[in-house]
Amino acid sequence: MAETTGDWLETSWDRPGTVGTDGDALLGPRTYARRWVFLLVVSLLSCSNAMVWLSFAPVADIIAQHFFLSMDQVNWLSLVYLVVAVPFGMSAIWVLDSVGLRGATILGAWLNFAGSMLRALPCITVRIPNPFAFLMSGQTLCAVAQTLVVSSPAKLAALWFPEHQRATANMISTMSNPLGILVANVLSPALVKKAEDIPMMLGIYIAPAALACLLATACIWESVPPSPPSVGAASSTSENFLRGLKLLMQNKAYVILAICFGGGIGVFSSFSALLEQILCANGYSNEFSGLCGALFIVFGILGALILGLYVDRTKHFTEATKIGLCLTSMTFVAFALVSQLQGQTLALAAICSLLGLFGFSVAPVALELAVECSFPVGEGASAGLVFALGQAEGVLIMLLLTALTVQRTGPSFSTCRQGEDPLDWTVSLLLLAGLCTLFTCVMVLFFHTPYRRLEAESGRPPSPRMCTREPGTVNPTPRPFLETPGLEPPAGFLQEVPDPASFPKEHPKWAEAMTRNIQ
Repeated sequence: MAETTGDWLETSWDRPGTVGTDGDALLGPRTYARRWVFLLVVSLLSCSNAMVWLSFAPVADIIAQHFFLSMDQVNWLSLVYLVVAVPFGMSAIWVLDSVGLRGATILGAWLNFAGSMLRALPCITVRIPNPFAFLMSGQTLCAVAQTLVVSSPAKLAALWFPEHQRATANMISTMSNPLGILVANVLSPALVKKAEDIPMMLGIYIAPAALACLLATACIWESVPPSPPSVGAASSTSENFLRGLKLLMQNKAYVILAICFGGGIGVFSSFSALLEQILCANGYSNEFSGLCGALFIVFGILGALILGLYVDRTKHFTEATKIGLCLTSMTFVAFALVSQLQGQTLALAAICSLLGLFGFSVAPVALELAVECSFPVGEGASAGLVFALGQAEGVLIMLLLTALTVQRTGPSFSTCRQGEDPLDWTVSLLLLAGLCTLFTCVMVLFFHTPYRRLEAESGRPPSPRMCTREPGTVNPTPRPFLETPGLEPPAGFLQEVPDPASFPKEHPKWAEAMTRNIQ
C-alpha cells in the first residue's frame, strides 16, 4: 500500500463517510462511505460481464440456426471465457497488484463495453460475410475483461472494508457474477422467440456494459483509501509477482484449496453453459431451462447472503466450505440421474435450486479462505490464481463432457431446434457428478489451515509455518526470506518488536506495536 505506518497511526475511527478532526481523532483504522460506490461499480461490471458470457447459451439452438453455425461453434462462444482465462489470468493478477484496483476496474469496464459492441455488429449490417468472427472477437474481449473482474472482490474487501464486513462485501461482489448468469438465463429466452429477435437481445446487453463503463471511469478516483479500515489492510501486501506465486505454490493448504475449489468453478461453469442442451435433449423447453438456471442463481445468492453473514460473525470459513461442498456433490448426483428422465419438471427445479443454495453460496467464503490461508501474499494473487486454475479446469471438463456425448439411439423427445440429432448426455453427467465428488473428498480429507490474517489482526503470534517470533524479541527472518535466495527482508525488519500487551489500546505505542508485529 502507498500509505506508511506513520500515516496509519494518525487516522481515526470514524463513522462511514464522516471526516475526523484533530480535536476528536482517536487512534485506529477508518472507513469511508465511498467504499460502497466502489463495491457498486465492481458488482455492476461483474454482473454485466456474466450476462454477456451466457447470453447465447440459453438460446443456443436459435443462435445456431440464425447465423448458420454448428452447436460446437455456439459452445465456443461460452467456452472462450474459460480458454482466455488461462493465459490472461496471470496477467490480470499482475495488473491488479501493480496498477491497482482503480486501473484494473476501468480497464475491465472498457474491454467489456467494447466486446459487447463488437459482437452486435453482425446484426447491424448484413454485409458481414463471417458473423462468427465478430461474435467470437466480442466474446474474447469480454473474456479478457472477466479475468480482471473476478480477481477484484477479495482485494476490494480487504483494502476498503473493516474486518466485520469483509466476507459480506466479498459475497456481494462475487455473487454479482452469478446474478448476471441469472439475468441471461431468464432474459435471453424471454427476448428471443425467433431468429429476428437476436439483434434486440444483443442491443439490450450493451446497456449495463455501457453503464458500468461510465461509472467506473467517472466515479472511481483511487485504488486504496487514504487510511486503511483494518490492521490487515494496513499490512496488505502487493508481493513481487513471481515471488508471490512461489509462496503460493509452497503453501500446501492453498494448493489443495485452489485445485479443489478451482475444479468446482470448472464444474459449475460447464453446468451453466450446457444446461439448455442437456435439458432440451430430454424434452424440456428453453423457457424451462432458463427457469432452472434462474432458480440455480437465486438460491445461490440467497445462500451466499446467509452464509456470508454467518462467517462474518463466526469466522468458520473451513467448516462452511467443506459442508457446502459435500451437500453440492450429493445434489449433483441427483441431477445426473433425474435430468435423463422425461416429465420431471418439479424435481429438476428443486434440484437446481439446491445446487445453487449449496454450491454457489460457498464461492465468496472459499475466496476469503484463500486469502486467510495465504496471508501475507496479496489478495489479488491468491484469489486470481484460484479463478485462473478454475477456468483452466473448466475448459478441460467442458471439452471432455461434449466429447463423451453420443447420438441418442432410442426414442427421441428432443425439443432442440439446431437441426442435429439429439445427444445422449448420460455418461457426461455421471462424469460431472463424479468429478464434483472427487474434489469434495480431497478438500474434506486433506485441507487444514490456520487463519493467518485473522491471527495477525488479533495480535496473536502468526502460524510457525509463516513466521516464528515472539513479541518483545528481535524479529527473526521469516521462512519466505530464508527460502528465497537473494530475497532480503524489508528495512527495519530485524529490529526489536514491541509487545502490544505492554500498552493500553488508547496509547499511541499500542497501534505501532500491532503494526510492527504483523509486518
